[in-house]
Amino acid sequence: ALVMCPNPFYQIYEGAAYLSGAQPYFVNSDANRNFAPDYSNVPENVWARVKLLYLCSPGNPTGAVLTLDDWKELFALSDRYGFIIAADECYSEIYFKPEAPLGSLEAAHRLGRDGYPRLITFSSLSKRSNVPGMRSGFVAGDASILKKFLLYRTYHGAAMSPSVQSASIAAWNDETHVAENRAKYITKFQQVTPLLQEVLDVSLPDAGFYLWAKVDKCTTLSDVDFAKCLYAEYNVTVLPGSYLARDAHGINPGQQRIRMALVAEVDECLEAAHRIVKFVHGLQNQ
Repeated sequence: ALVMCPNPFYQIYEGAAYLSGAQPYFVNSDANRNFAPDYSNVPENVWARVKLLYLCSPGNPTGAVLTLDDWKELFALSDRYGFIIAADECYSEIYFKPEAPLGSLEAAHRLGRDGYPRLITFSSLSKRSNVPGMRSGFVAGDASILKKFLLYRTYHGAAMSPSVQSASIAAWNDETHVAENRAKYITKFQQVTPLLQEVLDVSLPDAGFYLWAKVDKCTTLSDVDFAKCLYAEYNVTVLPGSYLARDAHGINPGQQRIRMALVAEVDECLEAAHRIVKFVHGLQNQ
């Protein structure tokens, strides 16, 4: 069996595939479409073996958001080959446009897919409320799948303490802090992105809190060496893009890119951006 994963991706999808006894199959993202996965070149014999397809929208690390047409294509493939779509939507409430990103359940509803066949979606307080340590989330979608998932979760899951449950309830029921959190991210991206654009190939993502920057225009260093030197010389941590992807179909789509998480306060993010600019200028003057 195959578990289809976007590439680049959040590595837990790959680990989940191996833990289930399946093999991951990586679908490279299309840089011309803000790194949304490109399923057009997947062979028929591969689709026939796919049991589960992981998708992240807004994407980690790219921030790409799927359109209604993208979802329509995926639902048609799921109908044809019978695989389950697992939609990771943990970044759905961090966005920069007036309207929220289109989610999988909303897309299914718009397309008249009553009961959300073979579709489940995951969400979490981690990004929405900046509380990753609480491990509070939910899964929703196809009731027949959720019935089995509940049985699995009963035997393999860990229960929250009452205090964490109470804090989770408070966070899920409050939208004010979510709007304030989103406004902070908008401020950070508005101030940091133009600074970094002076030295890196980077642009505002559709959503999420990452900048996905290309570094090969400013240096001959690999993305790994870029990250190492930046940390050693300026004490700024970024993640090499090649660590967030796998070699697939002849390329590693994360190569020569870095992921920057704008999760600190505004002043700290600005300080990091200024240090990155100095670091790149230093590379160019060598």
